[in-house]
Amino acid sequence: MLDELKSSLRMNLRIYAKLFKDQPLSFVGAVVILSLIAIALFAPILAPPISKDPYSMLYVFPVGVWTPAPTLPNATYPFGTMNGYDLYYGCIWGVRMAFQMSILTTLIAVLIGLSIGSIAGYSEGLVDEVLMRFTDAFFAIPGLAYVLLVVTAMPLSWEINLGLISFNVTLSTIDKIILALAIIGWPPYARLVRGEIKKVKQQDFVEAAKAIGCSRLRVLTRHILPNSINPLLSLAFLNVGGVILAASTVSFLGFGPGLGYAELGSIIAHTRIYLTTQFALLTFIPAAFLSAFVLGWSLLGDALVYVMDPTLGRRL
Repeated sequence: MLDELKSSLRMNLRIYAKLFKDQPLSFVGAVVILSLIAIALFAPILAPPISKDPYSMLYVFPVGVWTPAPTLPNATYPFGTMNGYDLYYGCIWGVRMAFQMSILTTLIAVLIGLSIGSIAGYSEGLVDEVLMRFTDAFFAIPGLAYVLLVVTAMPLSWEINLGLISFNVTLSTIDKIILALAIIGWPPYARLVRGEIKKVKQQDFVEAAKAIGCSRLRVLTRHILPNSINPLLSLAFLNVGGVILAASTVSFLGFGPGLGYAELGSIIAHTRIYLTTQFALLTFIPAAFLSAFVLGWSLLGDALVYVMDPTLGRRL
């Protein structure tokens, strides 16, 4: 057992050594994401929270100075102030919000795509055809226009009546953005999983599992999916940065949580008026955090694609 553990550890070290040698930028991506994770985890220490929206995950800006006039970074406010709000606080908690939004959106999209793609890939004939045409219909939806429509038209509160049980569901603007992005984000995952499953289910070990009497569900979940999931994970990592970029675009266009909430897209939207003034730095600082987030996930996604390459072991 100990020898197997040592062998596995040596193999992993060789993989990462070759990764950083062949793709040095992946190391940069790992450092950037780990730094942002540290900021998100230690946000309560770096910028003690003042208040939180009781109906969502949004954190509310503390008022720094009681004046709408902007101030440049100084000893009291390291990133300056905007409309009286402390931008340092907004960027720190904005990073945590970026992780929450992007990871939750990606997780929902992956689960939907995995479910539909698995059923379509393992099925034949009509079921596969119907699910793929359904997926194609979502590919035809103009993404940004759809998200803006959902955020604008979806009610903030839903009353659900199930006979003996009735309850209200309250959604924040961020909740609606997450749902809208997840709904238009699942089709690539479904297509990818379907294709991988159709390849894997032709393998001999799948036929052997069927021959010994394994149920269709067991064959799919225990034998096919574990051997089809790697490309899906790689795509998900690559898309995390794009998700927060899309969410920030929605906020930048004025459909986000609005002034007073710690969300990077909203902060950039409300500081862009300073771009042609001496206070342009107030826009560049939150934009730098957003750019680092997107770039870090992109580089890390490239590294994951490399590590999950099935031919890597033969090239070591």
